[in-house]
Amino acid sequence: MDGGNYSVVSEFLLLGLTNSWEIQILLFLFFTIFYIATMLGNLLVVLTIIFDHRLHSPMYFLLANLSLIDTGVSNIATPKMVYDLFRKHKLISLNGCITQMFFIHTVGGTEMVLLIVMAYDRYIAICKPLYYLTIMSLRMCISLLAVAWTIGLIHSVAQLAFVVNLPFCGPNKMDSFYCDFPRFIKLACTDTYRLEFLVTANSGFISMGTFFILIVSYIFILVTVRKHSSGGSSKALSTLSAHITVVVFFFGPCIIVYVWPFPTLPIDKFLAIFDALITPFMNPIIYTFRNKEMKVAMKRLLCKVLSFRKQSFMHNPRNSD
Repeated sequence: MDGGNYSVVSEFLLLGLTNSWEIQILLFLFFTIFYIATMLGNLLVVLTIIFDHRLHSPMYFLLANLSLIDTGVSNIATPKMVYDLFRKHKLISLNGCITQMFFIHTVGGTEMVLLIVMAYDRYIAICKPLYYLTIMSLRMCISLLAVAWTIGLIHSVAQLAFVVNLPFCGPNKMDSFYCDFPRFIKLACTDTYRLEFLVTANSGFISMGTFFILIVSYIFILVTVRKHSSGGSSKALSTLSAHITVVVFFFGPCIIVYVWPFPTLPIDKFLAIFDALITPFMNPIIYTFRNKEMKVAMKRLLCKVLSFRKQSFMHNPRNSD
């Protein structure tokens, strides 16, 4: 090809999940219920931590930010996925596709780093409990959170730099319900083998590297805990299983999509749904049901809300007659 402008494709056609009307109705109900539950669950975690002063600690500060990130993950692709279920032509503009990929990898990269920060928080709480509040000060937590968002942003921009100027002059059908780099690159009208390998290797290396760091960290923490039998260590360890579960839920699909050498489309779609919808839904459930403090705090918040509504009802002039 010469140096002309080949970017004549201005939108992509998403083939979605299925063309069956009956399955579309089931998926609509399934996705809608999970989406609403995900938003309410994560927002409940955030509000509980904000309004309960007993939860104003580094661990819960990081947990609140994880829940905020999960609400972002749910809003990147899920609303359009639900909206497109009953559309014959599921279209997304070129700029919309690039924007979606940008936010997917920014938020995803940020969550990866935040999970490392949360593992570091557990390490300090268990291995250096006397210095925990000194090391994990509010200033340190905010700084680590800023680093997480910065790394996520750099990762996303670095990925986009490879593909933003690709020429699209032919096929525009993407067999997916959202935009991601592997399928996006394949539609370019140029040789993309090296670029596909580079982008996939980048995301795969980051996923595997982060997962390896986390596993080593948790193994080290578990070994340390075996040497202690104090109540404080047992209490700190009670949240460790929740962290490990969340890590497996988050990194499992990422590693399979970007590292597994024999991808199959149905599995890729299922893993994409799992990553975009199921994992953000599971996180608040895992942290709530395995954390007595969170369950007690949520009950207190619920009691406050009910008490406020009761007082408002009693002071209503219409009900005083």
